[in-house]
Order: sequence, then C-alpha cells, then structure tokens
Amino acid sequence: MDQIEHKYIEVNGLKLHVAEIGTGSSSVVVFLHGFPEIWYSWRHQMIAVAHAGFRAIAPDYRGYGLSDPPPEPEKAKFSDLFTDLLAILDRLSLSKVFLIAKDFGALVAYGFALLHPERVSGVVTMGVPFMPPQPLAYHEELPEGFYISRWKEPGRAESDFGRFDSKTVVRNIYIMFSKCEIPIAQENQEIMDLVEPSHSLPPWFTEEDLTAYGALYEKSGFQTALQVPYRSFSELLNIPDPKVEAPALFIMGEKDYVFKFPGMEDYIVNGKVKVYVPKLEIILVPEGTHFIQEQFPDQVNQLILSFLNNHS
Repeated sequence: MDQIEHKYIEVNGLKLHVAEIGTGSSSVVVFLHGFPEIWYSWRHQMIAVAHAGFRAIAPDYRGYGLSDPPPEPEKAKFSDLFTDLLAILDRLSLSKVFLIAKDFGALVAYGFALLHPERVSGVVTMGVPFMPPQPLAYHEELPEGFYISRWKEPGRAESDFGRFDSKTVVRNIYIMFSKCEIPIAQENQEIMDLVEPSHSLPPWFTEEDLTAYGALYEKSGFQTALQVPYRSFSELLNIPDPKVEAPALFIMGEKDYVFKFPGMEDYIVNGKVKVYVPKLEIILVPEGTHFIQEQFPDQVNQLILSFLNNHS
C-alpha cells in the first residue's frame, strides 16, 4: 500500500484525488470505483497490474473521498463523471487507456467508451454489465423498500445515514451488499436497519479496511454519492445505436445480489448483453459476491492481467 502515490489534479474547477502506481504511458489502466467504494477498493488490483508492468490510476469521483465536492452537490449530474474522466486523461497526456470498473462505475466506463471510443483500449467491469443508456426501471418490479428507490428519495437516505457515523454506514452497506439477496426494507423500516450491530463483517474485509473507508467518507460525506449515481440514473446518453466495439470482460459473482435484479440473469447468462458489446467475454465466479475484487483478489487479478496482456 505504501507504494501507491497520491496526487491532486485540477479538473473542471475541482481538485480531484488520484491514486497511482507504476510507470509509463503506453499501457495505462484506469480504475473506476462504485459505491460505497473509493480508490482504496482497487488496492489489490493496482499493485498487481503495476507489478506486471502497467501504470495504474484510480481517481476518487468528485464529491467522493479526498476529491473536492461540486459546488452544489444536489445538482450534480452523472455526465459530470464522463467529463471529469476525459479531463483527467487529457491532463495526464494519456491518449488511450484500459478502463476497469465496478458497480455503477461500469456505467461510467461504458458510457465513456460510447462517447470517446478512440480513448479506450478495452473495458473490464464487475458486478454490473453494460446497460443500455435508458432509465433504470427495476424499482417498478420490486417492493417500495428496494434500496435504490429509498436512496433516490431526497432526504430519506440522509436521515437514515445521519443516525450513524461514516464508518458505521460503510460497515452496514458492506455487510448488506455482500449478501446474495437484494436489500429491501419493510414499509416501516429504513435501509440501515437491515443490518444489526451484531452482524459480522465479511471475512475478507478487515477492521483496518473499514477504518480506511470510514475516514475517506468522513471527509466527503454521502451527499454527492447519493446524488450520483442514485438520483441521476435518469440521465440519457443520446446515442441511437449504442454499441461498444472495444474488447471487454465482465466478471460476475453468482452470489452477487445484482444477479437477482429482474431480468439480469437472463440478460447476462443468455448473452443478450453481447448485442451491445460484441467482443465481450463473460466469467461467472460461483462463490463471488458484489465485492468480488476484494473477496477474491488473486483470482480477479489473474483474470484482469490475462485480459490486459491479450489486448495490449
């Protein structure tokens, strides 16, 4: 971990935090985190790809971790993440990179690949596949207590999270998202109440890890993270025939709760996603959960390195 360097890059009027390890500009890998993750969630993968000769870069999105928040977090847009990523590549003089993403970071990676295909050598995502650029409608088929429905509601998650410190919020979400069931609260229950204080952290997630996450979210808070992605999913990319031509890899744990979203298993297993990503390879990991890159770092690192070496 001490090998990873940290810097700030001024982008679109904000100072964004970037973690980095490795040298060179010919083979660069940019890691894009999800929620409640941060650059730190890629610690195992960054070191592995750097040792294999690649340069690894992991930014914190605006309003996350050590990066500046936008002036009005409640007005932040999902598209800000595309413009920030483009600006980071330009500031670092990186003409083309591999994108590796997790959770909603997959939407950032694939959206960027659609908007700027000439800048993308390949895409690896975990937990979330390519999704057609249209409003998500899972809430229409799931109960009112579906966590995304709750977090989309202005003020509700803030009140729920506000009962706890940042470390406890991250702890609860890690425990909740590590299960194989979709987090759904009862009518008179809040999402944080799905986890009891007696519940244990996943065995691969240490108290040291939790402390690191807690400190980063203590700095940033959750305001921007609730706005982007959860309250900005409705933004549309105006792309009539969305198709990613870059080589791609999708790694999914079969015990990832996202696998149980309505229609998701069929979309992935029966290859419907390949209509949009023709060069996609799909790898399912039987015991994998939502945080597969932290749960099985060695296996995920091997899959990533194989992909990078095959397409560099």
